[in-house]
Amino acid sequence: MNRALTTLAFGASLFASLAGSAHAAPEVSLARFECGTPQEPQAVNPRFSDTYSYGDLKLQFVYSCYLIKHGDEYMLWDTGHAMTMPKVAPKVSLVDLLAKIDLKPDQIKYVGISHYHADHTGQIASFPKATLLIGAREWDAISAPKPAEGVNFKPFESWIKGESKVEPQTLDKDVFGDGTVMLLRTPGHTPGHSSLLVKLPQMGPVILSGDAVHFRENYDSDGVPSFNYDRAQTVASIERIKKIASNLKATLIIQHDARDIEKLPVFPAFAK
Repeated sequence: MNRALTTLAFGASLFASLAGSAHAAPEVSLARFECGTPQEPQAVNPRFSDTYSYGDLKLQFVYSCYLIKHGDEYMLWDTGHAMTMPKVAPKVSLVDLLAKIDLKPDQIKYVGISHYHADHTGQIASFPKATLLIGAREWDAISAPKPAEGVNFKPFESWIKGESKVEPQTLDKDVFGDGTVMLLRTPGHTPGHSSLLVKLPQMGPVILSGDAVHFRENYDSDGVPSFNYDRAQTVASIERIKKIASNLKATLIIQHDARDIEKLPVFPAFAK
């Protein structure tokens, strides 16, 4: 009899624990920022296909970055162009945009950076209290004694000096430890490029591409820009993204494609 009561008590306790955990699951939502001013449409064939696949196609590139709300914690994904960048500077800074929901820079827990190019890293210096999540090979390039051309290292001064916290990643990273936000290893565009998977409760999984791909035609044809770091890694990363998108029925957001980013609401609205 005592044994039966003990078993029942354990079962009730386990059920209560599971129910409590489910009830306490943090709400995840995602918003899009405009993090640069688009230029006129440009011909993509000369630079964005090493097999010259796109003929006379012209596209307008946009610059987007993102805010993930995980319960009471916040993560930025990419930080767009710097406010001092000629012609393509954002009209409103990330700090001023966040102020619209009374969010201060020090409240950002993580800043995830897809790669080291200037249109994805320009405003990171505004968030020195945030832990930087970045591919290990990107960090190696940024923190090198003499960074290579094209590596936008200057905004990372606080992290390079050790005044801010950085977590270089060699594999995928479960950012909050519950599988809702995953940093994905997708090298090729640059040596340590990453993309981001965000699992929203209503919209479902969303993949933010970084620059693993630059526009829809690029994605559909496994296109490789002539300036990418590694062709084989680029194609493999695109294939990985396609399989994740298929298996999870995820929505892909190509961060430079104006046709793609409108799948998400613009801040201060959030996708849920």
